[in-house]
Amino acid sequence: MSAYTRYAAAALLAALAVGCTSPHSVPRPAPRPTPEPTSRAHGGAPVTGAAGRLPFAVVAAGDVLPAHPGVLATARRDAPHGGYDYRPMLKGVRPVVSAADLALCHLDAPLGPLSGPFTGYPVLQAPPQLATALKATGYDSCATASPHALDRGVPGVQRTLEALDTVGLRHAGSARDAAEGARPALLRAPGGARVAQLAYTYGTGGGRRPAYAPWTVNLLDEKRIIKDARAARRAGADVVVVSPYWGTEYRTAPDAQQVGLARALTASETDGRPDIDLIVGTRAHTPQPFEKVNGTWVVYGLGGRISGVREKPHGYWGGLARFRFAPPHRAGERWRVTTAEYLPQFVEQGARVRVRALAGAGGHDRIRKQLGKAVLSRGAVADGLTLGR
Repeated sequence: MSAYTRYAAAALLAALAVGCTSPHSVPRPAPRPTPEPTSRAHGGAPVTGAAGRLPFAVVAAGDVLPAHPGVLATARRDAPHGGYDYRPMLKGVRPVVSAADLALCHLDAPLGPLSGPFTGYPVLQAPPQLATALKATGYDSCATASPHALDRGVPGVQRTLEALDTVGLRHAGSARDAAEGARPALLRAPGGARVAQLAYTYGTGGGRRPAYAPWTVNLLDEKRIIKDARAARRAGADVVVVSPYWGTEYRTAPDAQQVGLARALTASETDGRPDIDLIVGTRAHTPQPFEKVNGTWVVYGLGGRISGVREKPHGYWGGLARFRFAPPHRAGERWRVTTAEYLPQFVEQGARVRVRALAGAGGHDRIRKQLGKAVLSRGAVADGLTLGR
């Protein structure tokens, strides 16, 4: 767990926990977290050293789709004393997520007030107790840029980020003001490394981004992403992770936009050092390939983390990506990925939705085989990708 996110205000956490005493009470937002301390002495130059910092492992997950009717019904049934509890849904992946030094997720719906209403497609709004479950599962930061981020307008963005702040989850991709929008989510790994998460979406669907508030949601734009990555590096980031919401739904192969943007972003350098160290994408609702592009790992799509009934069978497939980074041999060089792993998972539908880990588990051989075919279709084995446990 990031040292940065190890804090909680007990009263606020209780207000978001399962079985709130009053379904109409709304917790007072916690103060916004103070940004991770940064190296200001560089005066705009890229950070060139990693002295004393140790290797770390980062885990990234796919879409959290918490407002589907079946998912909402499960969360309600899993909270026998009232409210909504998403923790049992995620119990199957908690061991891997909580064991990571840093864990990243993607939230694909705005969070509403405790009193609701909670609604599915096309205008989403999920219970704020989801934030408690994500934190309890072990996540440190969530990307919030998606076409649904503005389903409840600017107030929905504010409520979502306040709920994440309350439980101590960092966030990237949406913001409440220009200053927050310009600031990367900086996380500190236990060994001292600083990791920046940046997030962007291909569009905002029916919830158009207000012209007066362009910072509410980050849109995919090559120049903007590179500019932000360089700013994150100047702010002290040893490793820069980009979380794009892109691709074509239910397509296991990346589309032309994904491939083109991945090539452009991984080719960007400053003083011979890549500006971006890892790309972990979401949106297709099914796993897509891992690939090393210009020496940088790109995960085109991680599939679903939580999802309800999907249009196609492979909409239930998902997984985790786990990368281990080691510090550079010399100052000014990039942090190296020493281990790249994929951990397949399956969102089981039934009386209650459950996320099941497939690596090392019995059964589901056909799903495991098809998942592997999609993930490995662009030569990831030759690049060093292995099956994790």
